[in-house]
Amino acid sequence: MEAASGEKIRTCYQCGKCSAGCPVGFAMDLLPNQVMRMIQLGLKDEALSCSTIWLCASCEACASRCPREIEIVKVMDALRRRARAEDYPRPVREVPVFINTFLNTVKRFGRLYEAGFVGAFNILSGHLTNNLDKAPAMIMKHKIALTPPRIKGMDKVRKIIRRAEETSKR
Repeated sequence: MEAASGEKIRTCYQCGKCSAGCPVGFAMDLLPNQVMRMIQLGLKDEALSCSTIWLCASCEACASRCPREIEIVKVMDALRRRARAEDYPRPVREVPVFINTFLNTVKRFGRLYEAGFVGAFNILSGHLTNNLDKAPAMIMKHKIALTPPRIKGMDKVRKIIRRAEETSKR
């Protein structure tokens, strides 16, 4: 995993600062430092089958706090790649739905169209009424637009997305 991520996982001494600063830690089955420890102990199946690797927001809060300067985001990316390559089941079914819905929204509008994204995600994930009660207040406060955004340079956005898709297939 060190070779795949480029990070010196063995130097992690379990201070827990990564986990303490993780904004998604509340939803994870294992905290980031626990995943790091599993890798150190050679517990491959446990590390590749946990929800943590799929829920990581890649925000790098962990890396900014790590006294050993380990970029845990790179480790999580490497674990996701390995889990996909070895056909480990994804314990969080909504993650690929979320990612694909987000990317399709950006492809279509050039940026995130929140109302369309949330509606599509709720339908595709089977959570039809999830967060529906929050919509009126967010619309009234102009936090969510009812119409999709209009941006200049959609051709440039599509070109960027095409190149990213080509790169990810490699």
